This record gives sequence, C-alpha cells and structure tokens, in this order.
Amino acid sequence: MGDEKRDRRQFLAEDKAQAVRRHVLGGETVSSICEGLGIAPNQFYRWQKELFDHAAAAFDVKSQGRRADGRTTQLERENERLRGQLAHKDTVIAEVTEEYVRLKKTLGQP
Repeated sequence: MGDEKRDRRQFLAEDKAQAVRRHVLGGETVSSICEGLGIAPNQFYRWQKELFDHAAAAFDVKSQGRRADGRTTQLERENERLRGQLAHKDTVIAEVTEEYVRLKKTLGQP
C-alpha cells in the first residue's frame, strides 16, 4: 500500500486564482471546487489566504504604471543601441556623400 510514489500535481498561478475567483465572485462552494480539482479544502484555503495576503501588490503596480519585465527592458536597450548605430551610419553616409560631391566638383565632373 505505501510503496507507490504519487507525483505531486502543480497548479499554475492562474489556475489557483481562478479557483478562488469561482468561490468569491461566483459563489461556488469550496467543496465542489476542491472536488473538481482533486485537492483538499485546506489547500484551497491556503491559496485564498495567499491571494488576499498579496492583493495590495496589485494596486501598487497600477498606481505606479506598468512595470517593464526583464525581456522588455532588454529589448528597449537593444532598440536604443540599434538606433544609435543607425544614426552613426547616417552621419557617415552624409560625410562620404559630401566628400564625393566635393571631389566631383574639384575634378570638374558633372
């Protein structure tokens, strides 16, 4: 009986939030949610406590505007670097073109 090893199921944060939302906003009973998910009621109540304990953070983000994640920040830096390279390229092309026009005038070519 005790030799079988059960794998622990892991739920995504969205799944946990949806389960609590079904109870709080939808009025669904805890027992029906737990039965559907195959979890014990104490697990559900831990999720609910965790959600409410961290609820203030949701309002902090809104008041400070959207925070860029690491990937967005990295892309913004790369974008800025590439814009700098493009500006430098434009400057070099302008200088080369100016030199070319000056040489053509010096050599008397149309």
